[in-house]
Amino acid sequence: MIDWRGATQGAYRGVRTGPAVTYGLIAACCLLFALSPVSGLNPSHGTGDEVLAAQSAYFLRWGVVPAELTRGDPDALLTPFTALFVHGGWLHLLGNMLFLWVFGAMAEERMGHVEFALFYLGTGYLALLGYAVAHADNEQTLVGASGAISAVLGAFLFLFPRSRVTSLFPFLFFLPLRFPAWIVLVFWFTLQWLAARSAGAGPGVAYLAHVVGFSVGFLYAWVRFRGGDRVKTPAAATEGDSQP
Repeated sequence: MIDWRGATQGAYRGVRTGPAVTYGLIAACCLLFALSPVSGLNPSHGTGDEVLAAQSAYFLRWGVVPAELTRGDPDALLTPFTALFVHGGWLHLLGNMLFLWVFGAMAEERMGHVEFALFYLGTGYLALLGYAVAHADNEQTLVGASGAISAVLGAFLFLFPRSRVTSLFPFLFFLPLRFPAWIVLVFWFTLQWLAARSAGAGPGVAYLAHVVGFSVGFLYAWVRFRGGDRVKTPAAATEGDSQP
């Protein structure tokens, strides 16, 4: 769990109209998931074997199959975009949306609506493409916004390294401890990198997509904002912490 001390009021020269794209992405992912055969909320998909068949067809239609993408199949070229809005279960959806809500708002405010939207879609595509290239023979379907959200985390690390987040670590008895963002995000990236080195190409979490997304997001922010637009310490302009 992560807690964010907001700092979007007067902290930087980005848009001041609120993170509309971030909220729109969250709403779109949640709505599409609710309508999908995975959520269990839409009775039109049937029950039992019917809903299982519908789920398989849903993932194959909208998810990324690395072998098809790397072969250049025309129908597969757009799947890295559509897969960003498909999730494999409630925990998958809620975990991704939490990270997007916590870190996406400030990144969007800094970049602006249009740039953030293009950044999210472009880096998400590259993250899934990177995983596909590394596992070119893999026939397993890949879905989820994790690659794009990892890119948001990478950009956040460069833009707001000294903003503070509160994390609950299981090995510390879930005590809520506040750390600079760079410590939390570097720790998170290290875990993803280690997991990607040990994970195979079979079913499970696509850690390599996280690594690629985070790296691309950080590099983009470094190239785009290294000329002096970086915000090291957000203004303390809030009345305490929000609770995701």
